[in-house]
Amino acid sequence: MTNTNGRSLAGFSAAGYDKGQPAWVQALWFACLNLIFFKWWCPARLRPVLLRAFGAQVGDRVFIRHRVRVLWPWKLAIGDDAWIGEDVWLLNLESIEIGHDVCLSQGAFLVTGSHDWSSPSFEYDNAPIIVEPGAWVAARATVLRGVTVGAGATVAAGAVISQDVARGTLAR
Repeated sequence: MTNTNGRSLAGFSAAGYDKGQPAWVQALWFACLNLIFFKWWCPARLRPVLLRAFGAQVGDRVFIRHRVRVLWPWKLAIGDDAWIGEDVWLLNLESIEIGHDVCLSQGAFLVTGSHDWSSPSFEYDNAPIIVEPGAWVAARATVLRGVTVGAGATVAAGAVISQDVARGTLAR
């Protein structure tokens, strides 16, 4: 089949993307993530400790349920009294900042990575995500690269958010 958009993935270079740690640290994190952190039997009080051990900034009284995935802990900051529900996926090729008193409900997906659709080699188009204090990202909502969810805002269940959410508002 002929490619009509001129895209050639063979030319992809990942230019400008820095994983932030050497391969051995990445491998060690993936082992920890998949063998301990992700599991139902891992105590919730141990998860913040493991994230901190890999460079995350994690506040006090942070509650993280099982089956949570974090790509790179060293690119993650979580404020005090935050809750992160089951099946949350923090796909943080760039930084994710989660403020204090934030709730990320079950199955929420925060993804800082994308691709430049206009690039013939489909290069990365990544940007950080910020979830300000008191915000709630409800179940199965998706927050895309470059978005700031304002203080006290709510992202409705199942919403896909590609633009900033104003403070104290509801985004659907």
